[in-house]
Amino acid sequence: MNFEANHSRVFRPSQSRRQFLSRVGLGMGALGLATVMRQAGLITEASGATADLSPLAPRIPHFPPHVKRVIHIFPEGGPSHVDTFDPKPVLTKYHGRPVQEVIKDYLKNAPESAAGMGRLSGKLQRSGFQFAKHGQSGLEVSELFPKLAGHVDDLCIVRSMSTKSSVHELAQLMMNTGEGTLVRPSLGSWVVYGLGTENQNLPAFIALSPSGTTSSGDKHWSNAFLPNWSRGTGIGTKSFNVEKMIEHLRSGGASIREQRRQLDLLAEMNQDHLAHRGHEPMLEGRIQSFETAFRMQIEATDAFDLSREPLNTRELYGDTEQGRQLLLARRLVERGVRFVQVWHTGWDTHDENDEQHRVLCNAADQPLAALLQDLKQRDMLKDTLIVWAGEFGRTPTSDNNDVAKKKSIGRDHNASGFTIWMAGGGMKQGFVYGSTDDFGAIATEGVMDIHDLHATILHLLGFHHDKLTYRYSGRDFRLTDVYGNVVKDLLA
Repeated sequence: MNFEANHSRVFRPSQSRRQFLSRVGLGMGALGLATVMRQAGLITEASGATADLSPLAPRIPHFPPHVKRVIHIFPEGGPSHVDTFDPKPVLTKYHGRPVQEVIKDYLKNAPESAAGMGRLSGKLQRSGFQFAKHGQSGLEVSELFPKLAGHVDDLCIVRSMSTKSSVHELAQLMMNTGEGTLVRPSLGSWVVYGLGTENQNLPAFIALSPSGTTSSGDKHWSNAFLPNWSRGTGIGTKSFNVEKMIEHLRSGGASIREQRRQLDLLAEMNQDHLAHRGHEPMLEGRIQSFETAFRMQIEATDAFDLSREPLNTRELYGDTEQGRQLLLARRLVERGVRFVQVWHTGWDTHDENDEQHRVLCNAADQPLAALLQDLKQRDMLKDTLIVWAGEFGRTPTSDNNDVAKKKSIGRDHNASGFTIWMAGGGMKQGFVYGSTDDFGAIATEGVMDIHDLHATILHLLGFHHDKLTYRYSGRDFRLTDVYGNVVKDLLA
């Protein structure tokens, strides 16, 4: 059976409630019992037939994929591309000059997102950091990333990203879901919907952040109208004690065998409820969540316990928040988690741009370099995609907002031109794609929007982005809506 037919059979809401519960109710009891009890040593062999009962079972995409898992590092707030990966020596020449004096009719010809809210007004501001060429590729990277610069030959740097909004919440939604105003299914949820997961004992999509959520909530890993089992699970990393990261991981009194009996009884009650009430997606998703939580008792302690890593590996990443998050991300994808997002907060540098970027890049540099080195040593980089991408960049001008209150010069939001980078299977290595203008204000060559990025990521995972669809409210939805092109120049 081909991929599209298989998706129609398994995931369309039109299937009967009884069929669904045979998969995720009492049927999931059989799967959970076969998997967890075997690992607990309570049974000796799992039935091969039960593996097909899970809606999260691994599935084959449209065509052979380049990668099978994704780690998305999200520098929340908008890193300054002109201070990190997009050198602009012309800014030094025109430093301190009003932007409209240097570039005639600049805002008139700029995209709406550039002109909006006066973001690109004020005086041109040179970078406070030196750039140098590195590796055999000779890619230029700022002095802020000395360790990552040693891995430039693994990077594919895109200097021509653009997005539709310079407002944080909207731009973050756009980067994560392809839609800036309505809550749509996130990229991670689409990936899980399409591919399932390789480990039934852990969530298929995990988002790591200090608080377990973001400043605008957890809609950035929402499933929206996709099946509830495709939703991301937020894990707070403020403490790396497993019991604090995942509260109530174990039952205080019931054994695994007793919990299994309780879940099977609950599934039977839910089946009776749905037989009388009809389709209730939230309840169906809750059933799957119970099963995942039950199975996590076996594997989560091992996966989330960083003390089980050798000391030299922990030292490679560094004993910092970002170091521990990226080491945990590697441990999760190594254990079959399909999509891991790692949030790095604090990049909204309206004030003290240079000072804050020193701190932020120092926090990110060693862990990012370690992740690339570690995955390569484990022969995992070839089928893992790493994406370093926030919601937008920052202006090549000084931020004029609340000037009197500023301690030092900052930069404003820039949606019209910014930089991301990717690494891993299927990507060109040591490669720069696209460019912004001489000042780093607007993407001008090889302009790539968020839909193009999503289409390219889905392509690397083996999907035609226009064919990975879900029927909802009378139409077939997809991650890229009616837009998006695979940027083939990025592909090896």
